[in-house]
Amino acid sequence: MPTPRQMSLPEVLTHQRRACARIGSEMYAEIIDVVAADLAADGPCARLLRPHEDDPFGSALVLRFLGAVHWLVLAGRAPALAAHYPTAGGTPGPGLARDFVAAVEALSAEIDERLPLPVQTNEVGRSAVLVGGYVTAARRGGGRPLRVLEVGSSAGLNLRWDRYWYDTGATTFGDPASPLRFVGRWAGTPPRLDGGDAGVDVTVVERAGCDRSPIDVGTDEGRRLVRSYVWPDQAGRHARLDAALAVAADAPVPLERADLGDWLTERLTTPVPGTTTVVAHSIVWQYVGESSRRAMRAALAAAGEAATPDAPVAWLRMEPAGAVADLRLTWWPGGDERVLAYAEYQGDTVWWGRARPAVS
Repeated sequence: MPTPRQMSLPEVLTHQRRACARIGSEMYAEIIDVVAADLAADGPCARLLRPHEDDPFGSALVLRFLGAVHWLVLAGRAPALAAHYPTAGGTPGPGLARDFVAAVEALSAEIDERLPLPVQTNEVGRSAVLVGGYVTAARRGGGRPLRVLEVGSSAGLNLRWDRYWYDTGATTFGDPASPLRFVGRWAGTPPRLDGGDAGVDVTVVERAGCDRSPIDVGTDEGRRLVRSYVWPDQAGRHARLDAALAVAADAPVPLERADLGDWLTERLTTPVPGTTTVVAHSIVWQYVGESSRRAMRAALAAAGEAATPDAPVAWLRMEPAGAVADLRLTWWPGGDERVLAYAEYQGDTVWWGRARPAVS
């Protein structure tokens, strides 16, 4: 199989189709088949996608395209196509292919304008993965309150991870009144979310995030944008998103428009005694340019050198590891790194503290 950088546009479509089918989006799998056929026929999808065929694989061209179309559906700009989109009150039907291509043809200029926008999924299911990492950092930091700095925050929904409710079957954590609840997500032995035998309290004393294009979910436009990148036939994901948006309305979080390397360099300049600083991100790395990656690594390395037992620094990230993502934690002082868990990309199943699962 070609490496991602060597994939042709038809191969990229095939790769994304498999991913959609694997996690249960039959609608997007069908639409990608429609796009592939239109590409072969030099239709309107081809005219929009071909100028971007050399875009980096990690920029998720197909999802950017599908998200642009979904946004227009949610905005009421494609009523015939909306009849097939569950998020617009529709049901996928036999005319989906015809109506999709017709909408792309009619709205080509608007799709083309939106196509360069980055994917902003902000999948809150990933909080079920990240929570174990945050609790691990709190425990390892001796119960010091957490200073959480998230890069690539999108709308900042995963920055509110401690405002949700988690029940592993063995321990619980979070707000028991939260509308967003994670139950039964953990395969095998789940993480201890009660602070462990030491009885560590997990508290967040500071939280902030940055993104090159942050989304304000306090606006109709912002809410429509985050919804547009969640696949329209996945009702469970949309229900989670709606619950997270309800929490966000009551729990503002500061988000800055900034390059993550520059932002993190500024934030990590001075250690904060009495806190554990956690730099976090989830499914972000593929969208980050090499210069920003270098700046971020340098900022973390400098912060690691300056870290002390009373001001430790952790780097927590959930990023692609093949068919699944892994959750890694690097800890300073010391700089040791370990994989805490593997998980499905939307956080639907978390394999905590186990070997890589056999997922194809």
